[in-house]
Amino acid sequence: MGAYLNVVSALDLNLHLSARGDIEYEADRDRVGHLPVRISLADYPQLKELAWHVQGVDELSLVAAHSIYERNRRFLDVENLSDSEQELIELLGVAFEGAVS
Repeated sequence: MGAYLNVVSALDLNLHLSARGDIEYEADRDRVGHLPVRISLADYPQLKELAWHVQGVDELSLVAAHSIYERNRRFLDVENLSDSEQELIELLGVAFEGAVS
């Protein structure tokens, strides 16, 4: 059940039980809906620097980008983050909030 709830949380879904006991999902589309399917390294310079070890790719999955940002948070130059990169980091945080990394 815990793994199931982690998936629900990672997808930023809200879990509701109806009066009949049915499970209903309500997506927070306003926030997570803005995430691209693949993250282009050319669009996010600090992510590109943090992903130096990933050779031969121009794009990352959402999971890979989130993992790289989380593991290397201490190396981020927060004062020089572009607005788009700051938004990406926030949206990834919302999408993967509560997920086990």
